[in-house]
Amino acid sequence: MSNERPWLGHYPAGVPAQIDVSEYASVPAVLEEAFGRFRDRPAFANFGHQLSYGQVEEMSRHFAGYLTGVLGLGKGDRIAIMMPNVLQYPIALFGALRAGLVVVNTNPMYTARELQHQLEDSGAKAIVVLDNFAETLQQIVDHTQVQHIVTTGIGDLLGFAKGALVNFAIKHVKKMVPDYHLPQAVRFRDALARGAAHPLPPVTLGHDDIAFLQYTGGTTGVAKGAMLSHGNMIANMLQASAWIGANARPGEEVIITALPLYHIFSLTANGLVFMRLGGLNWLITNPRDMPAFVKELKQSGFTALTGVNTLFNGLLNTPGFAELDFSRLHLTLGGGMAVQRAVAERWKNVTGCTLAEAYGLTETSPAVCINPLDLDAYNGSIGLPVPSTDVAIWSEDGRPLPMGEVGELMVHGPQVMQGYWQRPDETAQVLDGNGWLHTGDIARMDEAGYFYIVDRKKDMILVSGFNVYPNEVEDAVMAHPGVLEVAAVGVPDEHSGEVVKLYVVRKDPNLSEDAIRQFCRENLTGYKRPKLIEFRDELPKSNVGKILRRELRNEKKAPA
Repeated sequence: MSNERPWLGHYPAGVPAQIDVSEYASVPAVLEEAFGRFRDRPAFANFGHQLSYGQVEEMSRHFAGYLTGVLGLGKGDRIAIMMPNVLQYPIALFGALRAGLVVVNTNPMYTARELQHQLEDSGAKAIVVLDNFAETLQQIVDHTQVQHIVTTGIGDLLGFAKGALVNFAIKHVKKMVPDYHLPQAVRFRDALARGAAHPLPPVTLGHDDIAFLQYTGGTTGVAKGAMLSHGNMIANMLQASAWIGANARPGEEVIITALPLYHIFSLTANGLVFMRLGGLNWLITNPRDMPAFVKELKQSGFTALTGVNTLFNGLLNTPGFAELDFSRLHLTLGGGMAVQRAVAERWKNVTGCTLAEAYGLTETSPAVCINPLDLDAYNGSIGLPVPSTDVAIWSEDGRPLPMGEVGELMVHGPQVMQGYWQRPDETAQVLDGNGWLHTGDIARMDEAGYFYIVDRKKDMILVSGFNVYPNEVEDAVMAHPGVLEVAAVGVPDEHSGEVVKLYVVRKDPNLSEDAIRQFCRENLTGYKRPKLIEFRDELPKSNVGKILRRELRNEKKAPA
């Protein structure tokens, strides 16, 4: 057995080979346990205001009462939640799940076109939206099946005086709330008040019931809803919990939640794993404001932090971060995009905590591989498959490849989605008849069972027949002290098919193209070196800060 799964021999002490998915019937069963066990502990904090597990239980119960008793929504109905990290998010999320609804997590930065597609595609009957983004909803709501709208302001759950102050500042001082007209909308606090009169509905949920429609795949055209069941979510929560194991102290953890809870990484790792542990989720509403983020970190007494490479890089380059107290920090988990060696090594030097890289997908709820948390240093790997998970490397024609060979990363396990919502053809392209998921990532495995992502299939650059992996080029260039951020893409070339083009954001304003070329000559073989270099003030990024190579590739600009 261990020959097939060499990673089991390298598991951290105490991590089991398998998890027992039958431990919980549904996500609400996990929540009920946490509410009972940690009733008086703080569960969520935002702008200095905290809600206890008991308060979250009561408010989410009232919201569930509103959805079922007032609106008449029932098991399987879809509800969209369109908010950043504010206290209303977990209340709406947990209320909807406890009522048996399917949650459609919705990026608040969506354009009207993107929002309309997601609401139409999911058939959402209700939406909870932050005032700041309600004007986008107003533009398209008549073209959707949405019948019920709940609106809320950032400060609505921050207590009377503070909440009013925050809402006033955001609307009238910062002018961050465009005028909107949604006469049918109900305010969030009114919904809670009305729902309080209705009991929690008796809903029976099982592993096969859908918990989330998590939209993904906009990179390959139109976004698709990955159907993540209660069984999928419980499996991944238990897999990640087993991995963290003795590293976490129940009732004592403070996890910094800077990635939005509508993103699957944050939703599972922060929202579920740390809820089950009785942790305090410290919600960061706007992590792009790095100086304010560092001030929040200073107040929080944080023990754990999840994020993407650009977030860690941003913190390291923010004044005051290096002076924080890192004595309680024992877990830093990086996912969502490749963690770069230069960033990981600097993180370890500054915080004393290893930045452990993890790998996952929306389609796998999300965790597939995680590095051991007791690693001494960054190892360039995405880690070992989590319990109850099989990972293999396959050739183009669907054959398993031997150790060390490069091919497509394939995943099999209880966290793999049910399929794409109402898209059997798309589902068939990524899920085979035996439940193996095609990830579209190119990878290899070493003799110890560690996996290494070489690159995304579609990001690979072909230079005169040689494969060039952007991750490798970016990793090399990031080691230059004058570089803040970098992206490598392939651009057409009549001689070699494609050449490497590099987009660079400078840390050192005097950094020259010649200096980068010289650095690449020292660190990269000929065909991997960039032929074109362009300096930018910033690089296009997704809502969670992932650098979007495809946007750079799609720019219809003549080569510089």
